[in-house]
Amino acid sequence: MNGDRTSALGTPAADGEELPVWSNDGDWLIAWHPPGEAPAGTPHGASAFCVTPDDDVVLISTDGLNWTWPGGRPEDGEDWEQVLNREMREEACCEVRAARLLGFVRARCLTGPEAGLILVRSVWRAEVEVSPWAPEYEIPHRKLVPAELLAESLVMEPGFEPVYARAAAEAGLI
Repeated sequence: MNGDRTSALGTPAADGEELPVWSNDGDWLIAWHPPGEAPAGTPHGASAFCVTPDDDVVLISTDGLNWTWPGGRPEDGEDWEQVLNREMREEACCEVRAARLLGFVRARCLTGPEAGLILVRSVWRAEVEVSPWAPEYEIPHRKLVPAELLAESLVMEPGFEPVYARAAAEAGLI
């Protein structure tokens, strides 16, 4: 990332800076790590800003009100990019044509039912072809938004804004 850039999404996370968040009934520390070797922890899947040839960003929702980026957990034997490809098909009905690893988010649980757990998720910019909407899994809603409307369309859990801002900056969306 070229310098600290505050955007409508907020101030991007710095490399390795642990940020406190509350999630899944526990206190967590999350940190952005640049691409390359994944940080230590249990692989926890992939998330992506999916960008169409028209520079729209694909967002998904479980309720039609709160919109986020698609992503999900690995299945046995999948590597980071295999998770990305499968999850984008399943959650967003998109075929990944090209992908660029933006970095990793490492989450360390301090308290609650998952205390001691360390999870690592890969974060991508995926150039996608949007397929007809035929959801088969847990995601019933999809919409495409122009990149310039991403900040006002994306819903983020409190405390996660710096990670989303960093990913959007790395993806060239802000």
